[in-house]
Amino acid sequence: MTEHSIDLGAAASEEANIATVEKLFSALRDKDLDTAESSLSDYVVYQNVGLPTIRGSKRAMKLFAGMQRPSMGFDFKIHRTAADGETVLNERTDVIAVGPVRLQFWVCGVFEVRDGRITLWRDYFDFFDMTKALVRGLLGAVVPALRPTL
Repeated sequence: MTEHSIDLGAAASEEANIATVEKLFSALRDKDLDTAESSLSDYVVYQNVGLPTIRGSKRAMKLFAGMQRPSMGFDFKIHRTAADGETVLNERTDVIAVGPVRLQFWVCGVFEVRDGRITLWRDYFDFFDMTKALVRGLLGAVVPALRPTL
């Protein structure tokens, strides 16, 4: 291969890894826990940096199951995605809705995908940004015109 040639097999693998990550997020948005769980390795490590680490798909799914109440919702918008082999990076906006309160905040995610399943999910976010999201979400619950939208 030349310096500028593309390894089509590696590119296809990276695209498949990106698709696995996107499938997980779509399933969580759609409250499809079976599909979400099928995206995770049994031994997944799920980290929200600064918060306790969750180990194993069963524990991660227990957390997500708690967010499946009718009054709760999750949405996301991926702004950028990059892949290098088994590693997928994305920059996104996540939305967590609890009744009329909508928290919308920036997240950068790192994923390791092996054999079509996520083995590592590490999210980085800013606690100050989360605090602003909470204030804006609470204000938006009272004044709908202030409610954030994707």
